[in-house]
Amino acid sequence: FFVGQSDDLGVYEYAPVIAEAYGEEIDIVKLPEQTEEWAAFMAGIAELEAPAINSIPIFDESIQPDREAAIKGFRFMGQRFTLDASIFQRLVYREVGENAAGERRMLPSGLDIPAALGSETAINILDENGATEFDGYLNNMTKVRKYIKGVSGSLWNQNLYWSWLNTLRPLTEEKGEGYPSFMQNEAWAAKELNTFLGSWAELKHDTLLYAKQVYAEMGGGSNEELDDRGYVEPNPEVYARLAALADMTVEGLQARGLLLDKDRESLARLAELASKLQVIAEKELVDQVLTEEEYELILTFGGQLEHLWYDAMRDELQNEWESARDHPAAIIADVATDPNGSVLEVGTGWIDHIYVVVPVDGTLRIARGAVYSYYEFAWPLKDRLTDRKWRFMLGEPSFEDGEFKVWEEEPPARPEWSGLFRAQ
Repeated sequence: FFVGQSDDLGVYEYAPVIAEAYGEEIDIVKLPEQTEEWAAFMAGIAELEAPAINSIPIFDESIQPDREAAIKGFRFMGQRFTLDASIFQRLVYREVGENAAGERRMLPSGLDIPAALGSETAINILDENGATEFDGYLNNMTKVRKYIKGVSGSLWNQNLYWSWLNTLRPLTEEKGEGYPSFMQNEAWAAKELNTFLGSWAELKHDTLLYAKQVYAEMGGGSNEELDDRGYVEPNPEVYARLAALADMTVEGLQARGLLLDKDRESLARLAELASKLQVIAEKELVDQVLTEEEYELILTFGGQLEHLWYDAMRDELQNEWESARDHPAAIIADVATDPNGSVLEVGTGWIDHIYVVVPVDGTLRIARGAVYSYYEFAWPLKDRLTDRKWRFMLGEPSFEDGEFKVWEEEPPARPEWSGLFRAQ
């Protein structure tokens, strides 16, 4: 329900084959003598499908040409199949070959995911960065895009993981006529990619132990009366899908007897909040004036999110004085492995401010909001990062052995493409 079906062969796949070969009653004493039954069993498991995603190191195809045979086998607790890991699998070596310089694409890019889901901006950036120069990359990307374009609504809503990706899909679409002018340019398209990848990094972080990782092969104080009416980014489809995701979570957990009343109330508030943001966004797209209640909702949005955060964290807070400020948003997760010694880390850092010229009640205003800061970079395999170390690298002091310590090096740089919308 959370992440999906196992991508590995396990008890549920092996048990019917065993029963077919040996019968329902197995005499352990006679097992060594049952050569015919053993042959039938081996033939039966040979017919089972291999995993779609390789999550173990294997050698170059010159050493292990049969990739399927190398990764196929019994797993007691198989990891989940996820769409994004499957996309990654088809866009790294050996699924894509070498470039003209003989280099191999051993690690993917987070941009592969929105590109596969339809983002032309992501494809253009990948092209500029040389990803499309690897033999087979464009051909595989075309096939993946064609498959995803044909995915039905029911498949997108098969579990919470897929539904989360589906919620982000509208961020990959170009905004044309009918949208505000600030949304119809390259900078905003890159900002949408940043939003997509920031949320996707949180999804990977939250499901790190469930899902397979792909392996390549080898203000205040003023007395002035301010007009504080705000503005909602007019992406109504995103809010609608977020509300549906919250409702789906309620229904799924409730059906399994896993939902506390407090959590039901929180998820209901989240769904209601997202639905109200959808209504506001739809009004903004047709220049309809918002009500005072809707402006009040925008003004108190941060407080409502904090209230939801308190409810979600109630069992982990050490005391009643802790606040969201004591739990930074920065998180990190490794999502792909190069067996030669590195991993792809993706994560979010401190929250950035964004300034946008928006129409409010017939006049243009400069509005300030909040956006993810997104990072992705290769990092040594032997030193996979934790949230604590990542925050330390971003400048949060660490208190160890009776003294404060600070990270003395520069943190990893943001992706170069974020310069399309971000000022230093």
